[in-house]
Amino acid sequence: MKKLKRIVQITREIESEIVKCSETESALAVRESELMKMVYMAEFEIDGLMAVTADSRTSVKLLDEELCHLRMKSDEKIKRMNNKREGFTTSCLDFQRTIDKGENNELDNLLLEKKSHEKDIYLLSMKYNDLQNSMLVFVEEIIEDLHSSNFALLVEIQNGKFENEKLLKDINVLKTTLLSAISFDNDQ
Repeated sequence: MKKLKRIVQITREIESEIVKCSETESALAVRESELMKMVYMAEFEIDGLMAVTADSRTSVKLLDEELCHLRMKSDEKIKRMNNKREGFTTSCLDFQRTIDKGENNELDNLLLEKKSHEKDIYLLSMKYNDLQNSMLVFVEEIIEDLHSSNFALLVEIQNGKFENEKLLKDINVLKTTLLSAISFDNDQ
């Protein structure tokens, strides 16, 4: 009878341990599920950030090309204006040489008109240079913003990778703990 009571007692203890192990196993399975969910969410976020980084790099490249194109256009326009100015000056000098000294009034009017045109050209050139400089500054600010955004995204990606690795380590530790708990129960 004592032996039977002892066996019943041992059976109850074993059943109690089995229930505890089942509860522990369920809790660990829930924790593993939560950690895997966090891993998948982190991977999704990292993929999104990498796509944004790629798009930003493409945008920076396109802006750099556009800036180079604007500089080339500006150089061409300045060269054309200088050539036209030289041609105009040469024409004026030729005209002055051919004019009879008796027509000084007309010559004075033409010289005044020439000076007026030169002043207009100078003012337009200054306005053009101001506009070009402001556009270059604006484009450079955009490029700087994109570079800093790329750097911030890179930092976020690295932080995400670090968190992902940390979660994977936690999962491995939980698996090891679960396996050792199951192994411990099987040994008893």
